[in-house]
Amino acid sequence: MTSREQHDRMANAIRFLSMDAVEKANSGHPGLPMGCADIATVLFTRFLKFDAKAPHWADRDRFILSAGHGSMLLYSLLYLTGYEDMTIDQIKNFRQLGSRTAGHPEYGHAAGIETTTGPLGQGLANSVGFALGERIMNAAFGNDLVDHYTYVLAGDGCLMEGVSQEAIALAGHLKLNKLIVFWDNNNISIDGPVSLADNTDQVARFQASGWNARHSDKPTMIACKTTIGFGAPTKAGTNKAHGSPLGADEIAGARKFFNWESPPFEIPADILDAWRGVGTAGAKARADWEGRLAKADAKLKGEFERRLAGKLPDNFDAVIAEYKKKLSADKPKVATRKSSEMALEVINGAVPETIGGSADLTGSNNTKTSQTKNITPDDYGQRYVHYGIREHGMAAAINGLTLHGGLIAYGGTFLCFSDYARPSMRLASLMGIRSIFVMTHDSIGLGEDGPTHQPVEHLAALRAIPNHNVFRPADAVETAECWQLALESEKTPSTLALTRQNLPTVRSEHSEKNLSASGAYELAAANGEAAVTIFATGSEVEVALGARELLEKHGHPTRVVSVPCFELFDQQDEDYRRKTIGNAKVKVAIEAGIRRGWDHLIGIDGIFVGMTGFGASGSIEQLYPHFGITAEAAAKAVEARLHGK
Repeated sequence: MTSREQHDRMANAIRFLSMDAVEKANSGHPGLPMGCADIATVLFTRFLKFDAKAPHWADRDRFILSAGHGSMLLYSLLYLTGYEDMTIDQIKNFRQLGSRTAGHPEYGHAAGIETTTGPLGQGLANSVGFALGERIMNAAFGNDLVDHYTYVLAGDGCLMEGVSQEAIALAGHLKLNKLIVFWDNNNISIDGPVSLADNTDQVARFQASGWNARHSDKPTMIACKTTIGFGAPTKAGTNKAHGSPLGADEIAGARKFFNWESPPFEIPADILDAWRGVGTAGAKARADWEGRLAKADAKLKGEFERRLAGKLPDNFDAVIAEYKKKLSADKPKVATRKSSEMALEVINGAVPETIGGSADLTGSNNTKTSQTKNITPDDYGQRYVHYGIREHGMAAAINGLTLHGGLIAYGGTFLCFSDYARPSMRLASLMGIRSIFVMTHDSIGLGEDGPTHQPVEHLAALRAIPNHNVFRPADAVETAECWQLALESEKTPSTLALTRQNLPTVRSEHSEKNLSASGAYELAAANGEAAVTIFATGSEVEVALGARELLEKHGHPTRVVSVPCFELFDQQDEDYRRKTIGNAKVKVAIEAGIRRGWDHLIGIDGIFVGMTGFGASGSIEQLYPHFGITAEAAAKAVEARLHGK
């Protein structure tokens, strides 16, 4: 058998596993795997450095299927090369409930899936973080331990999504020359020819963004002219091959076209053996790497392994505890964005793997510290990324940095622009990874910029994302605690919502315990049996304490509960939640946002002091729309309720 014949048969194994799996599921996308099988075969057999028996090998090359709808291409490759958890039964159960082979690749469901893709452009944007992560780790640990490539397969749809431009512009600027993107140029989208909606010269676009078509100091895009559904007698080259099963007649025609005689889901033994050989070909390179790691300087080796394990330095808790003690003594009155910077100054000194950044708002987000100098194409050994005005691209790159391993990435913008970053924030939550999003200017308290920059619904929107911790700290102490929790949270991403305006220190008594870890806790007790409980977050905790003082003077025993994180409070045991909520006659929530999400604490009859015009039943803006978010307004609303008005 000639090498060309071998290649063709190996590529056809991908094609037929893919079309047969889609046909059995009666659902899926056969066109991309059929069109890109040759690209994948060349990449995996000749270039990709990996070992199927050690799928988490730190120095493997990464392959990212940005066009995630073509998931059967990846699943076929994983099965053929011998990944243990990708069996033929998983292939047969493609897109079925409980299988590893979801309709789009999902990180954590099977080894070899480097990131969750499907929303087009995400994988391409993640890849910038992967490639940058490789360069940062290489600068820290050298070529012997870190020297690998990031390969991406992206389709026409990925390149039409706006996040793709943010990603390729950043990658070109940073000269990430170990990033290689294959463009599946089949000129077909769901509606029909790409020309219905787009006529961009993609090669020129990449070149204008600082990419290259040959080996150089720039990232590379390889334009691959393909035929969607290649081999299908009537559907090849048409949108009919994109997102639905080909049908029995079309598959029979493809079998004839490729001279493929094996029944569905059966791969000829010699071809399967050849693919399994590809899967083990990287074993020597891996063993050599393990030998270099074993011989490395003990301190370097220990630090490398600690970072890859995702564990924080042993002294981290002690560093935070000492810092909290100082804050409680000094009682600074600063904005929580400044509190965040102060906490990061301590954290970045203790945790060398943190990588900071901002979407062109460094001086406003306060995300840069003395330890985090600028990463540039000439110096990847630093710790700060200027992402430019690219919120979505930044969030996606943060996910890629996190997924690469060995790094903890955070990046900042204004809370109202979480709208631009939210798709990637949602995927971080789906993947269960430690990405950290710093969102400052968290309310109308930001000042004169006006409604376009004043978040109202954003806290509620982010809290609606499952497996996403939204922290809104009340002072410098809570900010330090929330940062500690975000760094310790290996399976849940975090958002820190931070103020522009100065806030007093409300935690003046030092506590070794991280009180914010409970999500909500009693900050101020009532003098006697509580008639009123006021819940608040962030800048409104100060308002709640002021309202408490007024109500206590009027003979209404009032307690204040600080609620830095809904999500962590909901995870506490029933007894703690019941005691924290309490049984006061009147329950009040104060937050510079909308009511949505608060009713599980204050009940549908509770009073909400929040944004005018966005309330629900019992909210203060309906009862007293002229009061605003003040201690006096809250106290007056409570007294009206207590007196039955």
